Amino acid sequence: MEIGLIGLGKMGGNMRERLRRAGHTVIGYDRNHEIADVGSLTELVDAFTTSPRVVWVMVPAGDPTRATVKELGELLSEGDVVVDGGNSRFTDDRVNADLLAEKGVGYVDAGVSGGVWGLQNGYALMVGGTAEHVAVVQPIFDALKPEGESGFVHAGPIGAGHFSKMVHNGIEYGMMQAYAEGYELLAATDVVEDVPGVLRSWTQGTVVRSWLLDLLVKALEEDPNLDDIKGYVNDSGEGRWTVEEAINHSVPMPVITASLFARFSSRQDDSPAMKAVAALRNQFGGHAVTKASQAAAESGAGGPGGTVDS
Repeated sequence: MEIGLIGLGKMGGNMRERLRRAGHTVIGYDRNHEIADVGSLTELVDAFTTSPRVVWVMVPAGDPTRATVKELGELLSEGDVVVDGGNSRFTDDRVNADLLAEKGVGYVDAGVSGGVWGLQNGYALMVGGTAEHVAVVQPIFDALKPEGESGFVHAGPIGAGHFSKMVHNGIEYGMMQAYAEGYELLAATDVVEDVPGVLRSWTQGTVVRSWLLDLLVKALEEDPNLDDIKGYVNDSGEGRWTVEEAINHSVPMPVITASLFARFSSRQDDSPAMKAVAALRNQFGGHAVTKASQAAAESGAGGPGGTVDS
Protein backbone atom coordinates (compact mmCIF):
# COMPACT_ATOMS: atom_id res chain seq x y z
CA MET A 1 0.00 0.00 0.00
CA GLU A 2 1.12 3.59 -0.65
CA ILE A 3 1.04 6.18 2.11
CA GLY A 4 2.26 9.74 2.46
CA LEU A 5 3.91 10.58 5.78
CA ILE A 6 4.38 14.19 6.85
CA GLY A 7 6.85 14.73 9.71
CA LEU A 8 9.91 12.47 9.91
CA GLY A 9 11.14 13.25 13.42
CA LYS A 10 11.88 10.76 16.18
CA MET A 11 8.61 8.91 15.75
CA GLY A 12 7.74 9.69 12.15
CA GLY A 13 11.12 8.58 10.84
CA ASN A 14 10.89 5.25 12.66
CA MET A 15 7.31 4.78 11.48
CA ARG A 16 8.47 5.23 7.88
CA GLU A 17 11.10 2.56 8.39
CA ARG A 18 8.71 0.10 10.06
CA LEU A 19 6.18 0.52 7.26
CA ARG A 20 8.83 0.00 4.60
CA ARG A 21 10.03 -3.15 6.31
CA ALA A 22 6.44 -4.38 6.13
CA GLY A 23 6.43 -3.86 2.36
CA HIS A 24 4.53 -0.59 2.13
CA THR A 25 5.57 2.32 -0.07
CA VAL A 26 6.11 5.44 2.03
CA ILE A 27 6.43 8.92 0.53
CA GLY A 28 7.92 11.03 3.29
CA TYR A 29 7.97 14.82 3.62
CA ASP A 30 9.73 16.88 6.26
CA ARG A 31 10.87 20.48 6.51
CA ASN A 32 14.36 19.02 6.76
CA HIS A 33 14.81 18.17 3.11
CA GLU A 34 17.85 16.01 3.86
CA ILE A 35 15.59 13.30 5.29
CA ALA A 36 12.58 13.88 3.02
CA ASP A 37 11.63 11.91 -0.09
CA VAL A 38 9.89 14.88 -1.72
CA GLY A 39 10.31 18.63 -1.49
CA SER A 40 6.73 19.76 -0.82
CA LEU A 41 3.24 18.58 0.03
CA THR A 42 2.26 19.05 -3.59
CA GLU A 43 5.03 16.71 -4.69
CA LEU A 44 3.96 14.21 -2.02
CA VAL A 45 0.35 14.12 -3.25
CA ASP A 46 1.44 13.96 -6.91
CA ALA A 47 3.79 11.04 -6.20
CA PHE A 48 0.94 8.60 -5.52
CA THR A 49 0.28 6.00 -8.20
CA THR A 50 -2.82 4.50 -6.56
CA SER A 51 -6.02 5.72 -4.96
CA PRO A 52 -7.56 6.41 -2.57
CA ARG A 53 -4.59 8.28 -1.19
CA VAL A 54 -3.81 8.10 2.54
CA VAL A 55 -1.67 10.83 4.09
CA TRP A 56 -0.52 10.50 7.71
CA VAL A 57 0.35 13.72 9.56
CA MET A 58 2.99 13.57 12.33
CA VAL A 59 3.72 17.21 13.12
CA PRO A 60 3.37 19.22 16.37
CA ALA A 61 -0.17 19.67 17.65
CA GLY A 62 -2.04 22.94 17.28
CA ASP A 63 -1.36 25.42 14.50
CA PRO A 64 1.22 23.27 12.62
CA THR A 65 -1.26 20.38 12.36
CA ARG A 66 -4.20 22.62 11.50
CA ALA A 67 -2.21 24.36 8.76
CA THR A 68 -1.06 21.03 7.32
CA VAL A 69 -4.58 19.59 7.30
CA LYS A 70 -5.91 22.73 5.62
CA GLU A 71 -3.27 22.53 2.87
CA LEU A 72 -3.96 18.85 2.32
CA GLY A 73 -7.65 19.64 1.93
CA GLU A 74 -6.75 21.80 -1.05
CA LEU A 75 -4.54 19.11 -2.62
CA LEU A 76 -6.37 15.83 -2.05
CA SER A 77 -9.44 14.48 -3.82
CA GLU A 78 -12.75 12.93 -2.85
CA GLY A 79 -12.25 9.52 -1.25
CA ASP A 80 -8.75 10.24 0.06
CA VAL A 81 -8.09 10.02 3.81
CA VAL A 82 -5.99 12.11 6.19
CA VAL A 83 -4.75 10.58 9.44
CA ASP A 84 -3.68 12.88 12.26
CA GLY A 85 -1.25 10.76 14.28
CA GLY A 86 0.14 13.59 16.39
CA ASN A 87 -0.87 14.55 19.91
CA SER A 88 -3.67 16.90 18.89
CA ARG A 89 -6.39 17.82 21.34
CA PHE A 90 -9.50 15.76 20.60
CA THR A 91 -11.61 18.91 20.16
CA ASP A 92 -9.50 19.82 17.11
CA ASP A 93 -10.48 16.60 15.35
CA ARG A 94 -14.07 17.58 14.63
CA VAL A 95 -12.91 20.90 13.18
CA ASN A 96 -10.35 19.21 10.94
CA ALA A 97 -12.79 16.53 9.86
CA ASP A 98 -15.46 19.05 8.90
CA LEU A 99 -12.92 21.07 6.93
CA LEU A 100 -11.86 18.02 4.91
CA ALA A 101 -15.42 16.77 4.50
CA GLU A 102 -16.18 19.84 2.41
CA LYS A 103 -13.84 18.33 -0.20
CA GLY A 104 -15.03 14.76 0.32
CA VAL A 105 -11.79 13.82 2.07
CA GLY A 106 -12.00 11.46 5.05
CA TYR A 107 -10.36 12.00 8.43
CA VAL A 108 -9.08 9.60 11.09
CA ASP A 109 -7.51 10.63 14.39
CA ALA A 110 -4.89 8.25 15.74
CA GLY A 111 -3.42 8.32 19.21
CA VAL A 112 0.02 6.74 18.87
CA SER A 113 2.14 5.43 21.74
CA GLY A 114 5.54 3.79 21.45
CA GLY A 115 8.05 6.61 21.36
CA VAL A 116 11.51 5.93 20.03
CA TRP A 117 11.04 2.19 20.69
CA GLY A 118 8.19 1.83 18.22
CA LEU A 119 10.38 0.72 15.33
CA GLN A 120 11.42 -2.33 17.30
CA ASN A 121 8.35 -3.01 19.44
CA GLY A 122 5.51 -1.57 17.37
CA TYR A 123 3.09 1.23 18.24
CA ALA A 124 -0.07 1.09 20.32
CA LEU A 125 -2.79 2.71 18.23
CA MET A 126 -6.09 4.22 19.38
CA VAL A 127 -8.10 5.54 16.43
CA GLY A 128 -11.28 7.49 15.90
CA GLY A 129 -13.36 7.90 12.76
CA THR A 130 -15.93 6.14 10.64
CA ALA A 131 -15.60 2.42 9.99
CA GLU A 132 -15.28 3.20 6.28
CA HIS A 133 -12.28 5.48 6.68
CA VAL A 134 -10.59 3.31 9.30
CA ALA A 135 -10.86 0.35 6.94
CA VAL A 136 -9.00 2.26 4.22
CA VAL A 137 -6.05 2.77 6.58
CA GLN A 138 -6.22 -0.67 8.26
CA PRO A 139 -3.23 -2.21 6.41
CA ILE A 140 -1.08 0.61 7.76
CA PHE A 141 -2.41 0.16 11.28
CA ASP A 142 -1.68 -3.57 11.06
CA ALA A 143 1.92 -2.90 10.05
CA LEU A 144 2.55 -0.33 12.79
CA LYS A 145 0.95 -2.15 15.73
CA PRO A 146 2.84 -4.71 17.85
CA GLU A 147 2.55 -8.37 16.92
CA GLY A 148 -0.41 -10.18 18.46
CA GLU A 149 -4.05 -9.36 19.03
CA SER A 150 -3.56 -6.27 21.22
CA GLY A 151 -2.15 -2.87 20.38
CA PHE A 152 -4.92 -1.52 18.13
CA VAL A 153 -8.44 -0.29 18.84
CA HIS A 154 -11.05 1.56 16.84
CA ALA A 155 -12.08 3.53 19.91
CA GLY A 156 -15.11 5.29 18.45
CA PRO A 157 -16.10 8.23 16.25
CA ILE A 158 -13.91 11.18 15.33
CA GLY A 159 -12.04 12.41 18.40
CA ALA A 160 -12.12 9.08 20.25
CA GLY A 161 -8.55 8.21 19.29
CA HIS A 162 -6.99 11.38 20.61
CA PHE A 163 -9.23 11.38 23.69
CA SER A 164 -8.02 7.87 24.51
CA LYS A 165 -4.39 8.88 24.01
CA MET A 166 -4.94 11.93 26.23
CA VAL A 167 -6.13 9.72 29.10
CA HIS A 168 -3.29 7.27 28.41
CA ASN A 169 -0.75 10.06 28.81
CA GLY A 170 -2.45 11.35 31.94
CA ILE A 171 -2.06 7.90 33.49
CA GLU A 172 1.55 7.89 32.34
CA TYR A 173 2.13 11.15 34.26
CA GLY A 174 0.91 9.54 37.48
CA MET A 175 2.92 6.35 37.01
CA MET A 176 6.15 8.21 36.26
CA GLN A 177 5.66 10.46 39.29
CA ALA A 178 5.14 7.46 41.59
CA TYR A 179 8.31 5.76 40.32
CA ALA A 180 10.23 9.03 40.64
CA GLU A 181 9.13 9.62 44.22
CA GLY A 182 9.95 6.05 45.17
CA TYR A 183 13.39 6.43 43.61
CA GLU A 184 14.04 9.65 45.50
CA LEU A 185 13.11 8.10 48.85
CA LEU A 186 15.32 5.07 48.20
CA ALA A 187 18.20 7.37 47.29
CA ALA A 188 17.64 9.60 50.33
CA THR A 189 18.13 6.87 52.93
CA ASP A 190 21.36 5.23 54.03
CA VAL A 191 19.53 1.97 54.70
CA VAL A 192 19.46 0.94 51.02
CA GLU A 193 22.90 0.57 49.48
CA ASP A 194 21.93 -0.55 45.96
CA VAL A 195 19.08 1.61 44.70
CA PRO A 196 19.36 0.55 41.03
CA GLY A 197 19.42 -3.06 42.19
CA VAL A 198 16.23 -2.63 44.18
CA LEU A 199 14.43 -1.11 41.22
CA ARG A 200 15.79 -3.85 38.96
CA SER A 201 14.45 -6.48 41.39
CA TRP A 202 10.98 -5.03 40.95
CA THR A 203 10.97 -5.69 37.20
CA GLN A 204 10.12 -9.37 37.65
CA GLY A 205 7.34 -10.93 39.69
CA THR A 206 6.00 -7.78 41.37
CA VAL A 207 2.74 -5.93 40.89
CA VAL A 208 4.59 -2.68 40.07
CA ARG A 209 6.57 -4.11 37.15
CA SER A 210 6.10 -2.23 33.87
CA TRP A 211 7.92 -0.99 30.82
CA LEU A 212 8.29 2.42 32.48
CA LEU A 213 10.09 0.74 35.37
CA ASP A 214 12.33 -1.07 32.89
CA LEU A 215 13.22 2.28 31.33
CA LEU A 216 14.02 3.82 34.73
CA VAL A 217 16.34 0.92 35.45
CA LYS A 218 17.98 1.44 32.07
CA ALA A 219 18.45 5.16 32.81
CA LEU A 220 20.12 4.35 36.14
CA GLU A 221 22.40 1.83 34.48
CA GLU A 222 23.58 4.57 32.13
CA ASP A 223 23.82 7.25 34.85
CA PRO A 224 23.64 5.68 38.37
CA ASN A 225 23.00 8.95 40.22
CA LEU A 226 21.30 10.78 37.33
CA ASP A 227 24.02 13.40 37.65
CA ASP A 228 23.74 14.38 34.00
CA ILE A 229 20.02 15.17 34.21
CA LYS A 230 18.45 18.36 35.57
CA GLY A 231 15.23 17.90 37.52
CA TYR A 232 13.21 20.04 35.09
CA VAL A 233 10.21 18.37 33.45
CA ASN A 234 8.09 19.77 30.61
CA ASP A 235 4.57 18.67 29.77
CA SER A 236 3.35 18.29 26.22
CA GLY A 237 -0.29 19.15 26.93
CA GLU A 238 -2.11 15.85 27.41
CA GLY A 239 -1.82 15.94 31.20
CA ARG A 240 -3.39 19.39 31.36
CA TRP A 241 -6.16 18.36 28.97
CA THR A 242 -6.86 15.22 31.01
CA VAL A 243 -7.27 17.26 34.18
CA GLU A 244 -9.48 19.79 32.38
CA GLU A 245 -11.73 17.00 31.08
CA ALA A 246 -11.86 15.47 34.55
CA ILE A 247 -13.18 18.82 35.84
CA ASN A 248 -15.66 19.06 32.95
CA HIS A 249 -17.04 15.59 33.77
CA SER A 250 -16.71 15.80 37.57
CA VAL A 251 -14.31 12.86 37.64
CA PRO A 252 -11.90 12.91 40.62
CA MET A 253 -8.28 12.58 39.48
CA PRO A 254 -6.08 13.43 42.48
CA VAL A 255 -3.07 11.37 41.37
CA ILE A 256 -2.87 12.64 37.80
CA THR A 257 -3.54 16.21 38.92
CA ALA A 258 -0.80 16.04 41.55
CA SER A 259 1.66 14.62 39.03
CA LEU A 260 0.96 17.50 36.66
CA PHE A 261 1.51 20.07 39.41
CA ALA A 262 4.73 18.29 40.39
CA ARG A 263 6.02 19.02 36.90
CA PHE A 264 5.22 22.68 37.37
CA SER A 265 7.17 22.63 40.64
CA SER A 266 10.20 21.15 38.89
CA ARG A 267 10.55 24.32 36.81
CA GLN A 268 11.00 26.62 39.77
CA ASP A 269 14.57 27.14 40.93
CA ASP A 270 13.28 28.94 44.00
CA SER A 271 9.55 28.40 44.58
CA PRO A 272 7.64 31.58 45.56
CA ALA A 273 5.07 29.40 47.33
CA MET A 274 7.72 27.64 49.38
CA LYS A 275 9.23 31.03 50.25
CA ALA A 276 5.82 32.02 51.62
CA VAL A 277 5.55 28.76 53.59
CA ALA A 278 9.01 29.29 55.09
CA ALA A 279 8.13 32.88 56.01
CA LEU A 280 4.86 31.81 57.67
CA ARG A 281 6.58 29.08 59.70
CA ASN A 282 9.06 31.66 60.87
CA GLN A 283 6.33 34.15 61.78
CA PHE A 284 4.00 31.90 63.75
CA GLY A 285 6.49 29.47 65.22
CA GLY A 286 9.85 31.14 65.10
CA HIS A 287 11.15 28.37 62.85
CA ALA A 288 14.49 29.05 61.25
CA VAL A 289 14.61 30.18 57.63
CA THR A 290 17.41 29.75 55.11
CA LYS A 291 18.55 33.06 53.69
CA ALA A 292 19.05 33.29 49.93
CA SER A 293 22.74 34.11 50.41
CA GLN A 294 23.16 31.09 52.67
CA ALA A 295 21.43 28.78 50.21
CA ALA A 296 23.67 30.00 47.40
CA ALA A 297 26.77 29.39 49.49
CA GLU A 298 25.63 25.88 50.43
CA SER A 299 24.77 25.15 46.81
CA GLY A 300 28.22 26.23 45.74
CA ALA A 301 29.71 23.91 48.35
CA GLY A 302 28.03 20.95 46.71
CA GLY A 303 24.44 20.46 47.80
CA PRO A 304 22.15 17.61 46.80
CA GLY A 305 21.26 17.11 43.14
CA GLY A 306 17.85 17.52 41.52
CA THR A 307 15.15 14.91 41.44
CA VAL A 308 14.70 12.44 38.62
CA ASP A 309 13.59 13.88 35.29
CA SER A 310 10.56 11.76 34.49
